[in-house]
Amino acid sequence: MQTIQTIRNPREVRRLAGLNQSDFWSRIGVTQSGGSRYESGRAMPKPTQQLFRLVYIERVDLSKINRQDMQIIDYLKETHPDLYQSLQKAVKPFDEAQTQGAAA
Repeated sequence: MQTIQTIRNPREVRRLAGLNQSDFWSRIGVTQSGGSRYESGRAMPKPTQQLFRLVYIERVDLSKINRQDMQIIDYLKETHPDLYQSLQKAVKPFDEAQTQGAAA
């Protein structure tokens, strides 16, 4: 599995987002100085990599997700995998349309 650093350069992602270091990194709970170190090539801890991926690559708004949402997802995956896969397929066109709309 590739790490975030091999997928995207954090500095490049921040610049494309049009944010300063403080605003960019605070969205995932990292200080400006910590973010600066990651942008300079220091390895990110795995939890930071995952938050970076969710927020800036997958474009997940963390303010809209809570523990219960995650519990429901886990329950659905475990007890009704067919329904979970069906929902994934149904959401994909919706997600692609939103991504294209944001890029326009």
